[in-house]
This record gives sequence, C-alpha cells and structure tokens, in this order.
Amino acid sequence: MTEARLTLDLDALAANHATLKARAGSAEIAPAVKADAYGLGAATVANRLWLEGARSFYVARLSEGVALRQALGDRDATIYVLDGATPGSGDTLEGAKLTPVLNSLPQIEAWNAQARSGRLKAALHLDTGMNRLGLRPEELKVLLGAFDRLKRLDLELVISHLACADLPDSPMSARQLERFEETTALLPGVRRSLANSAGLFLGEAYRFDQARPGISLYGGGPEGAPHPDIRAVATVEAPILQVRVVPRGESVGYGAGWTAPETTRVAILAAGYADGVLRSSHPNGQAWFDGARRRMLGRVSMDLIAIDITDCDAARPGAMVELFGPNLPIDEAASAAGTSAYELLTRIAPRARKAVLGGG
Repeated sequence: MTEARLTLDLDALAANHATLKARAGSAEIAPAVKADAYGLGAATVANRLWLEGARSFYVARLSEGVALRQALGDRDATIYVLDGATPGSGDTLEGAKLTPVLNSLPQIEAWNAQARSGRLKAALHLDTGMNRLGLRPEELKVLLGAFDRLKRLDLELVISHLACADLPDSPMSARQLERFEETTALLPGVRRSLANSAGLFLGEAYRFDQARPGISLYGGGPEGAPHPDIRAVATVEAPILQVRVVPRGESVGYGAGWTAPETTRVAILAAGYADGVLRSSHPNGQAWFDGARRRMLGRVSMDLIAIDITDCDAARPGAMVELFGPNLPIDEAASAAGTSAYELLTRIAPRARKAVLGGG
C-alpha cells in the first residue's frame, strides 16, 4: 500500500456523542454533519449517531440534505439546511422533507409561498452579533409586525450561532446570550438552539432546547486544544516509502527548507498536501511513529513528507506513520500548521484509503 489511510472510529464517535449529551442535560443533541460530516462521511456518521439516539441533523448545502435523506432512508429524521430556502430550492426542499433554516425576510416569504398545498416546517435564524446569516433584531421586529409571512409555516425552532464560544474568556458569548434571550422572548413557545460544541462547555445557560455540536463529535477539543473527555475519531496515517541517510550539510525537499546539522536518518512518507496534509505544517509539524513524536523535515510537497527517524530502528518501507489521531491529537497537528481541526479534517483528500472501525 502506498496511499495515506483515514480510519474512522465509530465507537469513539459514539463516546463523544455520549459526553456531549451528558453536557447538554435535557437539551436535544442535533449533530452537525455538514461538509460530509467534516470530511469523515455523513452517511456513515449519521447512521451511527441515529443508533445513539440522534434524531435531528444539520447540513449546510441543499445537496447535502438530499444525500443525507437518501442515506437515512425511511427514518423519521429532521434534517435542517443552514443555507435556508435559497432561490430555486423550494421544490427540492419540500420533496426531500428538509427543514430550511430561514435567514432573511425574502427567504421567509419564499418558503411561505412554497406552502401552496399545506403547511411546511421551518426554523428561523437570528443574528445575535456574528454578522453572517440570520435576521437582525430590527428585521425580526418587521417580521413580527407582518406575521402573515409565516401563516403557512410551522416555526419549530429558532437558532443563533456563537462567534467566540471556543474562547471562554471572551465577553462576546455573554453578549450574544443576552441578545438571544431578549429576541427569542418575542417568539414564545418556540424551541431554541444556541450552543455548538464549545457552547456546551460554557455552562447551563447556553443549553436551551437543542445543541448543535460538530467538531467535538469528531475529536476536536471545544477550545481548539485536546480535551480529556473527547476521544480521537479520525486517524490519518501514511506508509514509509523509503529510509535514507542525509549527510551533514545537505538539505531536504523543495527550496532546501531544512539542512541537516548532522548526519540524519530520514523516512519519506507517501502523503502530502494532495492528501490534506497542509503545506504550512513546515517547520513545526510532527508525526508519531514507534512510540514517539518525529519532526517533519523540510517542506510538505504534493505527495511526500520527510520525518526524522535518527534514533529509530523500526522504520522500514511499508510501516505506517500517524499524522494525527490518538497519539497525536488533531488540535495539536492543526496548531502546528497554523490552522484549526475543522480545516484539517475537511481537507482530507479522496485519494486517502478509508477504513471504518466499530460496530453499528
């Protein structure tokens, strides 16, 4: 085998779901499975989480919602589409029994008009300060002044999104919580959802009726660093192609980015940025092999990575090296590359071979 390998541990996924569910108290856990479950396979992930009790799921794109509906078959799952009722999407949303998260007054009017032969379910997105999607408070007042825009809709949920939940000392979360409570008080009786993964770790006040965790289901810590209660779900490994000796004073890789200060044994791995290992991993990137961390040497190229194995006798062609996983947490690998676990997961390339561990 000369391909990188992605291993998905479904039992670890289930354990993280249980951890987050315990944090949520009585609130529903509605997993975010957008971007193909952060690159891990939405169909596989959602089917396992269904067995763990999940009944609602979030996707971003309409196409993701259609694919997830097909993957779940005739199960009575609620699938929320965060993009909402975009132009031309109405018939597909209705046909696939998807619930749009309505982000603007025009979207509300379009989805209300779509309900020609009966009522349709909807969620409403309120912007509490992130300034991406959602109705601002003044737009909500306009809506409430013309509530007939919702007359054919069953508004079953109102959501907002925390901007700085992974920064527990930031005052932004408290401001958003206050604004969310103020604006949702104008919609009595409607279920509420505010917390993402990190939001569940901010305290009981953020739970409301539903939480929408993503990254911590998949092994990322809620604050962008490893957390003792969150297990690694994805492991990415690459095989050694060649072991070589680099004499003192000679360099490795494009741009001669690293020069050997002394004679160094080097393993060349069959992985690179075409497999999702970020080029920015140089010069801080590491890998795990034979019980220890091994530093990356020189630039990550399209198909190859070099690591230092000077003190290791176990290195030989075909041996697998962990790029992130249980021994090298994804948050640490991401930090070394100057990015987040979100990006590292979603950049795993299709050519990496995939394996699934765990029952269900």
